[in-house]
Amino acid sequence: MQGSETDRNSVGASAGLLAGILLAAGKGTRMKSDRAKVLHPLDGVPMVKYPLRTLRMLGADPVVVVVGHQAREVQAVVEDVPGTVCVRQEPQLGTAHAVQQAAPLLREFPGPVLILSGDVPLVQAGDLARVLKAHREGGQGLTVVTTRMDDPRGYGRIVSGSDGEVRSIVEELDADEATRAIQEINAGIYVAAPDFLFSLVAHVSENKKKKEYYLTDIVSLAAERGTPARSFLLEDSGSVLGINTPEELNEAEIMLRERLETEENAGSGAVCV
Repeated sequence: MQGSETDRNSVGASAGLLAGILLAAGKGTRMKSDRAKVLHPLDGVPMVKYPLRTLRMLGADPVVVVVGHQAREVQAVVEDVPGTVCVRQEPQLGTAHAVQQAAPLLREFPGPVLILSGDVPLVQAGDLARVLKAHREGGQGLTVVTTRMDDPRGYGRIVSGSDGEVRSIVEELDADEATRAIQEINAGIYVAAPDFLFSLVAHVSENKKKKEYYLTDIVSLAAERGTPARSFLLEDSGSVLGINTPEELNEAEIMLRERLETEENAGSGAVCV
């Protein structure tokens, strides 16, 4: 896995205490494989290694990896990365429940927490450094990374107020026709002050349709408390591609190789992370 000189220069802007949470507990049934989704190889490397190394590149320490399905196998892949601590989500009751498993380790952490997903491997450290910089300078309790897609099917839609603050994230299953027409979508990346994050997560209610606890619900909870989240829009929607199917894995493989070829041709001096 590689990072460009641009990434490394940008990362300096994110200097400061940082902890990470990496969500890697899901099974990934649409991958049509017995292997845990985050263990599927991307350019010969288990995909979970990419966001994990990106967090470390940003200086995140510790990084709490939430494991569940095939927990031992996932842990064996990530535990060689310094600063990594694994916690088990059992049973797996959704993304908010997964984040809650990190609370005992990070509740008192003196800096922000950056949440990534193990199935979003192409996100770049330089982009996340800009997100962190904006979060710190804005002084907000919660920042949500978003992007725009011509075809947003399958993604949670961003519902914003006239002031630009994020009022809610509505999953497609729960969205009406007007909400489904929104092209700004949730990238599944969050930055939050730990005390604020875990107080929100503790109040997420079970989704009655899916019988799970959605992390996306912390956005509406924050708005209800009078401290709404702010969004950070990433122009490159491909960098936050979520991998749920073999076809999306193939697409990510192509995008990664194109990125590396571009860096090589530009003489970026890319090095392994």
